[in-house]
Amino acid sequence: MLLQADDNELVRLFKEHIDREKAFTVIVKRYQEKVYWQIRRLVVSHDDADDVMQHVFIKAWKGLDNFREDAKLYTWLYRIAVNESLSFLEQQKKRSSVSLDDISGSVEQKLVQEKGFDEKEAVWKLQKAIQQLPEKQRAVFNLRYFEEMPYEQMSEVLETSVGALKASYHHAVKKIEDYILHH
Repeated sequence: MLLQADDNELVRLFKEHIDREKAFTVIVKRYQEKVYWQIRRLVVSHDDADDVMQHVFIKAWKGLDNFREDAKLYTWLYRIAVNESLSFLEQQKKRSSVSLDDISGSVEQKLVQEKGFDEKEAVWKLQKAIQQLPEKQRAVFNLRYFEEMPYEQMSEVLETSVGALKASYHHAVKKIEDYILHH
């Protein structure tokens, strides 16, 4: 029965403490794959993505009582996922306290170690190019290119104006094109 419930109904059941755990489980099952891939495209490694995803759903559990239904549930989850991913990347930078070249080098190593990557394929080149982008541009590119998310919705997720997002996406595409052409 709960599996057929729409997001608003699940949120209501959660907030009213009616089948709270079951409602949340359905929410997790419904969105975990989309959320996972959004995180994975930002943090690269499967293990890191798994860790970040756990944090996302812990935050979602703690914050769902205060969720305002003026946004869509998955928009809200994406916002948490993007913010958690960016925080994770910031912490990694601080912990390693090395130059950006070293960080992108370690990202490259992670990509090489991930199953399914073939250096000869265009996908590999695209992934390497995406990893060269600043984190926020990477988030914009991923949401637009892979998720095909409309700018209006991205604006809600990233809490940035549509104009700024369009400019950011345009710059990201140019950087990726340049990278692919020159590497």
